[in-house]
Amino acid sequence: MATVELNKGNFESTINDNGMVIVDFWAPWCGPCKGFAPIYEQASETHDDVVFAKLNTDDEQEIAAAFNIRSIPTLMVFRDKVILFQQAGALPASALDSVITQAKSLDMAEVHKELAARDPGEASA
Repeated sequence: MATVELNKGNFESTINDNGMVIVDFWAPWCGPCKGFAPIYEQASETHDDVVFAKLNTDDEQEIAAAFNIRSIPTLMVFRDKVILFQQAGALPASALDSVITQAKSLDMAEVHKELAARDPGEASA
């Protein structure tokens, strides 16, 4: 599956309408981003049950700021609208695969229960 280009118009719906979305925050001038791109593309073809998305931080500065992106590439994993993982820096293929496997294996009912215990206002998401 090809990656989805995210922007202000489709970011929220992409996160809300899909069970699991992995977002690569990147920029065209970023060397590590270019090095990570083929690893990310390969993972998108291996895990066809996950939406792989890319957000160009130069073009979408407002979204990048909203998520406090300070260095790129930054990878963020959303599942059921919850951020499960966020890390700056390019990952090797094995580490990316491990993050995906761990995110898929989480019991989201438990995650939502833990979030509700921390902040009752956040549980209804």
